[in-house]
Amino acid sequence: MSLPTVFIIEDDVDTRDMLAKFLELEGYKVEMAANGRQALDRFLGGASACVIVLDLMMPVMDGWEFRRRQVEDARLRAIPTIVVSAAGRDRLSQISADAYLSKPVDMDELLQRVSQFCSV
Repeated sequence: MSLPTVFIIEDDVDTRDMLAKFLELEGYKVEMAANGRQALDRFLGGASACVIVLDLMMPVMDGWEFRRRQVEDARLRAIPTIVVSAAGRDRLSQISADAYLSKPVDMDELLQRVSQFCSV
């Protein structure tokens, strides 16, 4: 039996590693990318996930652009997306997502959101 995969797109190494370690301890497999371009390339190369945890403010390709391209792709559009950002609520309203979490991330809330889309 394979573990459900959470795909984290986050440019900050410490944040990315912390989220990954937490989710792995909770029984999830974790894939990671440092920006939207890297993530998009991985998905187009065959990567899959039960949910995407997406930061918005990143270099190369930010979360807004990744999300725009995600919803344009029929296969990627079906993957639920949790936006995690320090951007204010007004900026968050500019992007459609299945859930929104503010930074710093409340780990219990993250786990609750992830478990809505992925069962361990």
